[in-house]
Amino acid sequence: MKDPKQELRRGDRDLAALTVLALLTVGPRHPYDIHRFVVETRKDFVTGVPRSIYHAVGRLERAHLIEPIGSEQAGGRPERTVFALTDAGRAEVRRRVSLLVSQPQTDRTATVAGLSYLGILDRAGAIAALRARASALDAMIAAIDADLAEASEVPEILLIEAEYERAQVVSEREWFAAVTARLDSGDLAWMPGQA
Repeated sequence: MKDPKQELRRGDRDLAALTVLALLTVGPRHPYDIHRFVVETRKDFVTGVPRSIYHAVGRLERAHLIEPIGSEQAGGRPERTVFALTDAGRAEVRRRVSLLVSQPQTDRTATVAGLSYLGILDRAGAIAALRARASALDAMIAAIDADLAEASEVPEILLIEAEYERAQVVSEREWFAAVTARLDSGDLAWMPGQA
């Protein structure tokens, strides 16, 4: 059986790059502005700030996901290059957010980052990603249950960690199902002006 908790590729886990792409969806910015937003909004999943932001900008520009569109200078501050998303960058940020939300990971930091930028997806895309996550979690619960059934002769105390893991996965599954239901019903409003 395919492991529902597949690890992401290294690039998909690049949370500094994800943040740059996500913030450029609302309009062009320079790297310092992105750095300031990360600090002000406590996007703690982006580590190594500000250096990681500047490195991510370089990687994304080389990959043609963002492009310089000009520069700005305020007061006696240095001139700063302003970047915007390319069409490929816009598609890539949606792909990454969907992936981070839909696929359970051992490191929950990727999930937090994906949820942080869920509004980048359209409502239908967000619901699809949330449902995919719930389905993957169902598969994980079934796998744990099968493992526990196979080990029925083992003293329960030696399997307590599996019970703990199952309880965590069940709780996560319930939370994702509740958020999906709230979006479906309209109880959780979507982004203003978006479908």
